[in-house]
Amino acid sequence: MALKKLRPLTPGQRFKLVSDNSDITTSTPEKSLLAPAKKSGGRDNTGKMTMRYIGGGHKQQYRIIDFKRDKAGIPATVKTIEYDPNRSARIALVVYADGEKRYIVAPAGLQVGQKVVSGKDATPEIGNALYLADIPLGTTIHNIELRPGQGAIMVRSAGSAAQLSARDGKYAVIKMPSGETRMVLTTCMATIGAVSNADYNLEISGKAGRSRWLGRRPRTRPVAMNPVDHPMGGGEGRASGGHPRSRKGIPAKGYKTRYPKKASNRYIIERRKK
Repeated sequence: MALKKLRPLTPGQRFKLVSDNSDITTSTPEKSLLAPAKKSGGRDNTGKMTMRYIGGGHKQQYRIIDFKRDKAGIPATVKTIEYDPNRSARIALVVYADGEKRYIVAPAGLQVGQKVVSGKDATPEIGNALYLADIPLGTTIHNIELRPGQGAIMVRSAGSAAQLSARDGKYAVIKMPSGETRMVLTTCMATIGAVSNADYNLEISGKAGRSRWLGRRPRTRPVAMNPVDHPMGGGEGRASGGHPRSRKGIPAKGYKTRYPKKASNRYIIERRKK
């Protein structure tokens, strides 16, 4: 996958830098794996706006992703690599030997026609899902479970990858993309390789309209508000007010908001880097 720069035929194309989509093999999703995705517009069940700067956006359908990889020992063939509007990574349609179709998050280097398998007897190759107890130390992994059988909830965004660095009793020590080192039970599953679409963070939208397509409305700078609206509002002229903080008054830079007695603290060996 590579990025392409467009000729500036319009102002919105002058700095635009987008994926060339050369890794995508089809534009038609698998109909049986689609689900409706309703937009809230930032409103709750009473119709009151509870999240600002949300609204509009292109109509989307949710792709049902297999994060559990619980069909152990049954090989699956990669049929297509597809775009998913709900995530930054690419997804892959895999067809199992018994005929069942599922979507998985596509790892970097996965090719159409390749075989993937999950379970205890799987080999540590790209796209295969194994228990942390069976993965060789030093392996690059993604789609990591936090609790056995829960399904992958960590390291799922484009280009991200973690590393299995050690094992200590019933725990595996994992170096996360954030720099955090933490322990996870060895009975949890993870997928071999890094997540696809690594150049996603280098893309430049080129115009404000592309944010509107994604359902993001313009965000008002706190400094431009009045004192009644935000702690950083007010002042004479263009005076920017005080220290950076949230609308509720919580400092924005360097202030620790994690609960010091949180139960999962005992599993974190080294905190993420600032």
